[in-house]
Amino acid sequence: MSINQLKEEYKKKELIIKKRLNDFKNIKEDDYFYELIFCLLTPQTSAKMADKAIQKLRAKRFIEINLDPVLYLEGIRFLNNKSKYLIEAKGKFPAVIEKINMLRNDPIMLRNWLIENIKGMSYKESGHFIRNIGLSKNKISILDRHILKNLNKLNVISEIPNPLSKKQYLDIENKFIQFSKEVGIPIDELDLLFWSMETGEVFK
Repeated sequence: MSINQLKEEYKKKELIIKKRLNDFKNIKEDDYFYELIFCLLTPQTSAKMADKAIQKLRAKRFIEINLDPVLYLEGIRFLNNKSKYLIEAKGKFPAVIEKINMLRNDPIMLRNWLIENIKGMSYKESGHFIRNIGLSKNKISILDRHILKNLNKLNVISEIPNPLSKKQYLDIENKFIQFSKEVGIPIDELDLLFWSMETGEVFK
């Protein structure tokens, strides 16, 4: 894939990508919890499968009612561990809201807090959550396999590290941000563009 091909693809999807990011910015605080636990479910599980599980938990009013989420995590990998993450995240959610309100203009500090305080949150998952509530401000990335694959195709990175260390994550993130500036497409939009090129749709 060339940069010209990337820009052509962006032109086709620019409006729907911008609309999706605007949806994230307008998400209600009541929905933050389900976005948080959605991101906790996504490692090694498809976003669609994670979303199905979240819809079940939302219907059961998981945030309000004591229940075992493992019963609703059909198709989720490592569901026993992730169920524990969801329960712990639920208990810490008031602190999450407090930090969001305190750090809503500093996505990097918010990401660091989430990684340190919410079990199951790495750089990728915390970045995903912050983007999904409209607070990433083109300053952080979600380096999942779709993004890494496309960065490799475009020669932004020479190889795809596996596993991805903290240092490698931050180094690649910096390269991704620089590349987004060079091609004139904000990093949040590039993220959704790459994701749609791999999956065929703009999702989250």
